[in-house]
This record gives sequence, structure tokens and C-alpha cells, in this order.
Amino acid sequence: MATLYTALCALFIYQQVSSVVSVCLTGCSCTDETFGRSLLCMELPYVRIPPNIPENFIKIRIEKSHVTEIPQGVFSQISALMFLWLNFNDITLMNVRSLEGLHNLTELRIQDNKLRSIPWTAFQDTPELKVLDLKHNRIDVLPENALRHLLALTYLDLSFNQLTIVSRDVFLNWPRFYSQTRGRKEEQTNVVLALHDNRWLCDCRLRGFIEFINSVAPPIVLMSSYMTCSGPESRAGKFFHELELKTCLKPETFSPQTNITLPLGSNVTVRCLVKSRPEAVIRWSYRLKSIRGFTVSQTQLDVDTISSALIIPVLHAADRGVYTCTANNFIGNSSINIWLDVQSHNSSFPLSTAVYENVYIDVRIAKQTVYGVTVEWFTLTEKPAQTWFTVYFGRHDMPKKDAIYMSPGSNSYSVNGLLPLTKYEVCVTVRNHAPRDSQCVVFVTGSDTNERERRERLIHIIVIVCAMVLAVPAGMFVCTTNTRCRCCESCAELYDRRRRHEKDLRPGERHERQNTFDSLQAASDEKLCRDDKAQNGNSAQLY
Repeated sequence: MATLYTALCALFIYQQVSSVVSVCLTGCSCTDETFGRSLLCMELPYVRIPPNIPENFIKIRIEKSHVTEIPQGVFSQISALMFLWLNFNDITLMNVRSLEGLHNLTELRIQDNKLRSIPWTAFQDTPELKVLDLKHNRIDVLPENALRHLLALTYLDLSFNQLTIVSRDVFLNWPRFYSQTRGRKEEQTNVVLALHDNRWLCDCRLRGFIEFINSVAPPIVLMSSYMTCSGPESRAGKFFHELELKTCLKPETFSPQTNITLPLGSNVTVRCLVKSRPEAVIRWSYRLKSIRGFTVSQTQLDVDTISSALIIPVLHAADRGVYTCTANNFIGNSSINIWLDVQSHNSSFPLSTAVYENVYIDVRIAKQTVYGVTVEWFTLTEKPAQTWFTVYFGRHDMPKKDAIYMSPGSNSYSVNGLLPLTKYEVCVTVRNHAPRDSQCVVFVTGSDTNERERRERLIHIIVIVCAMVLAVPAGMFVCTTNTRCRCCESCAELYDRRRRHEKDLRPGERHERQNTFDSLQAASDEKLCRDDKAQNGNSAQLY
């Protein structure tokens, strides 16, 4: 009886153990190997690692699936796990506590995934880890203390990643490297490093790392000692052992000419030379940067020196000023100022060697606002989709006008903030060409006397070079150089005629008319209405 009872108990225990052992994930295969039980999941539509993996596995392989993340504590219940392979997935994120509870893990392979960074402190939970395979990922940074928790590591593969700059302190601070190079030979074991086929940028920042690689000797072994540079261009393809890199250098900027004077219409190139290690980023700044876009080119003069050229195709008055060349790298920055002066020809506008005889531009004042105007122009050109325009605007007595560049298809421009009782001039011409007489309008703003005047009539327009009729306030007289009229006599005659007419008006109407005439009289007091005494028949003069 006792024997039968013992046999039944043994059978029950065997059935329980067999039922546990037989548990496996759907779509996966489970096998018993010499070292223990193994789980293999291949080409499954997994986006996440299954959370209900049995606890009795020694080896887990989840490969060629669509896993995107190693979350916190996903294997924490499988404390006996020694081999974890997650190759050929889409893993982009590894949680800092993803290896929690894996104190017996000796081999971790995550090759051919999409990891850009590794939470290196996660290896505090894997003190027995000997193999770490991270090749064919997108890792681009290796911090100085990355390996400090990998005390038992004998194989590290970071090949075929995107590392560019690594400090030699990464390995000098690695306790494993220190113990292997300083310990007794009989206690030393080989440590294999695979660092080849990265995007090594062989400038002064990589100097220490290259010196470390060239000095590596057993028990530290490089899987491939023929490591090559990806950049800069002058060193691309060269082997580490062929290089002798210098220490890093803060940028130094200088220029062959810091004071340039050229005539209007010239083609000018402003140069800046920069010496630095590593290569500096060079930027040009000038006061009209938001208005004009010049061409900048760079030429490598030698390994450490770059020539940067700012090219101005057509020089005009607005380009006069200080141009600053600034260079910076991770050590510091430097800059140099270059003064560009433009020789004028006593003209308010830039000169042009080419004349557009087939371009017709008709300019007019299209709209009046409280303190501004809107200028419109009608053009006839051979290539309207390619013709840029320049609007010159400013006070009539100013030697230089502001230049505003208008793209093809534009036909209007608004000016605000005008002063009262001030004569202004606006011209529209083909870009960088001198305007003709018929392409300019001169106007005089009215007096700023009272609120009613600002609402009813604020700006008087006097057209002096356009042979056309504009809608101007009552009481104003339009003069052109084509008619050769005498403005003062005409204005006086107009004044007498309007005074006789005002006698027949009611008091309210008479007051409104008086406002208009007063402003005209104020303009005359400022000597804005003069006789045509121009020596040149086609010059623009205000009568």
C-alpha cells in the first residue's frame, strides 16, 4: 500500500512538472537544451514583447519581428535568463530599467535594430554580462562613463553604427580595461572590441581616440584594426594609423582687405580667411541681410584654413557699410569687420551701364492713407516673369534713397509714416538700373492742422515727371515737364478764380474749401512751387 501511494505521488509530481514545462507562447517554439529551456519566436507580428513569458527559460530569442521597444521590467520575472537575443527587429527605445532582475544574464544581442542611444546605466542590473552585441544600429554617441558598469564584459561590438567622435576616456575609465592592462598576466583574458565601420570624423577631437586605437595590444583585441575616416573630405578613406592629428585650435579670422572702395555697378568679392581646428562654421552678417541675398562660397586652402567669399554681383549705394565675418567651433569664435565704401557720382540713384530701351514703366499714386501712399506701376517688358524691379523712395532733397527690391509680378508698394509738409520722391525702375524721368513721382504732403483735415484731405499730390492726369484734391495744379508751364502764374490765376467762386458759397461750404486752399498756400510758403528754370530739358524739377 505504501508503495502504491509513493508511485501515485511521483506520478502527480511528474504531471505537474510536465504541464509547466510544456507551456509555450503561441506561434513560438520551445526546446530543452543542455543548458536549459529555450524559447524561439521568429517572424511574428509582435510590436511588443509578450508580458506572460514563463519563468523557466534560460535562453530567449525574439527575432525578425516588429518589436519596437524594450520596456521596463519586461523580463524581471525570468531571473534565470542567461541568453537574450532580440536581433533583426525595429527596436528604437530601450528603457533605463529594461534589464531589471536579470542578474544572471551573460549574453545580450540587439543587432540590426534602430537604436540611436543606449541607457548605459541599465547594465547595473547585469553584473555577469560578458557579451554585448549592438552592431548595425544607429548609435551616434558614446558617453565617457558608458562602460563603467560592464565589469565582466569580454566582447563589445559597436561596429556599423553612426559614431563620429569618441573620447579615449570611454575606455580609460572602463574598470575592465584597467584590470586587464594592469593585472597579472595569468589572470588576464582577452577582451574583444569591434569599432570599425562607423562614421569617424578624423579631426582634432578624435586625436585621443585614434592614439588609443593605435596603441591597443593584447589582452585588448580589435576585431578590425583597419579603421578608416569618413570625414572631413581631405581625410576620407584614410586609415587611423596614417594620421597625425594636431591639437584643437580656436578660430582665427583675417582678411586681405578690410577697407574696400569701389564705384557703383561694380562686381565685388569680400573675402575672409579662417584658420581653425576643427573646421569652423562661417557666417556673414550685414545690415541689409533681410533685403538682399548674396552668394557665399567657401574654398579649402589647406587642412586648417578656409577662404569664405561674399559675392556682390552689382554694387550700388545701399551696399555701403560694414560686413562682418564670424567663425565658430566648439572651442570658441572669432570675427572680423570689413568696410565697403561705394563711390557715388553725385546722383541719388545707382548708375547702370545697360539701358533697357524696351521697358516701359508707368508710375502713379493709387491710394492715399492718413500718413502714407500706395504706389502702383504698369509695365511692358519682354520677359515679365523674369523682370525684378527696384522702388527708390525718400525725401526729395536726400542724396540717397532707400531701395526696395520687388519680385516679378509685383505692381504696388505702400509707404507709411510720412511727415506733413514734406516733399517726397518715389521711382520705379528695372532692378539695379537708374530710373528715367517718366518713372518717378514727386509729391508733397499736406499740413497737419486739425482732425477734420486728417479725415478729409491729408496728402496733396504733385506729379512732375509723368505726363498723365491724377485724381488730386480740389485746388491743386498738376505740372509736367512736357507742358513747360509756369506754375506760379497758374497757381495765382487759380487762386483768384476760386476766391470769386467762394463768395457764392454758404459759410459751411466755404470753410471746407478754405481748408484745401490753406494747405496749398502752406506748400507755396515752403517754396515748393517754383518756375521751371531747369537747364536740362528732361530733368525732373518741381514748379
